[in-house]
Amino acid sequence: MQQGQKPEVFIYPLSAAFQRFFTSDVIALPTRFARIGSMNTLASILPAAPSGTGRLSVGEMLRDWRMRRRMSQLLLATEAEISTRHLSFVESGRALPSREMVMHLAEQLDVPLRERNALLVAAGYAPLYRERALDDPQLAAAREAVDLVLRGHEPYPAVAVDRHWNIVATNGALAPLIGDASPALLAAPINALRLSLHPEGMAPRIVNWHAWRAHLLTRLQRQIDASADPVLAALHEELAAYPTPPGIANVSAEPIAHHIAVPLRVRTVLGELAFYSTTTVFGTPVDITLSELAIEAFFPADPQTAQTLRENAG
Repeated sequence: MQQGQKPEVFIYPLSAAFQRFFTSDVIALPTRFARIGSMNTLASILPAAPSGTGRLSVGEMLRDWRMRRRMSQLLLATEAEISTRHLSFVESGRALPSREMVMHLAEQLDVPLRERNALLVAAGYAPLYRERALDDPQLAAAREAVDLVLRGHEPYPAVAVDRHWNIVATNGALAPLIGDASPALLAAPINALRLSLHPEGMAPRIVNWHAWRAHLLTRLQRQIDASADPVLAALHEELAAYPTPPGIANVSAEPIAHHIAVPLRVRTVLGELAFYSTTTVFGTPVDITLSELAIEAFFPADPQTAQTLRENAG
């Protein structure tokens, strides 16, 4: 990249345009995040519609979250500084919690913001947390922060994903990892996990496919345990059913004891590259969109990968 030239940025959906990944024109920041802004068609300045309320009462929902967090009534009551008797009455429906009590218990249980709205609605109160699109003017600072992280990570790849691992933005260094993935997997919304493990995606080129697959499935299961998200549960079931790609041994023979973390080792047009990944999230979000946005950044796991990507960036 010549001095003074702006870095390339990309917008989804890409579909066929993804094949021209290296030659995309520079897109202005507000337009670049138009796809992020439509992550959820219900996103607006109004409070987000609750999800997952079903026919459960607020007490039953609180009990489910408590059990999901593996907490006894005594432990939760102690942490929340309320009596076990009162908590029992709330969970059984014998007492209706105040709005403040719902929020207090949700905080102790680390309930996601989206589901806190569901708890409030189940208790008869209005939702509290809004779900704005990322192109909303009030999230301009957040857009800039995401953009700075993505651009600043070049020449190494980084992507921004939503709560279901759909890619909503990326920097210009991701293309070599994608390779010759099936166009169907590159149609919006592009799911990062599906693209990684699908036999027609990156999977046949992942050298340590077994270790990487185990890492991704374990991580996804932790997210399911934390969020109770049925979409993630369905995604986990789908990914776990994928067969071993052709040419990959049924059992991984790669030792990992000498690694500091599970690397991603992938064959690309630039040669074999190795990466460690990190996750960046907003630390104190009070907007649902921001609370569910994450940036996956890939760092070179060896000097050869770093040198190759630097030379490729020019």
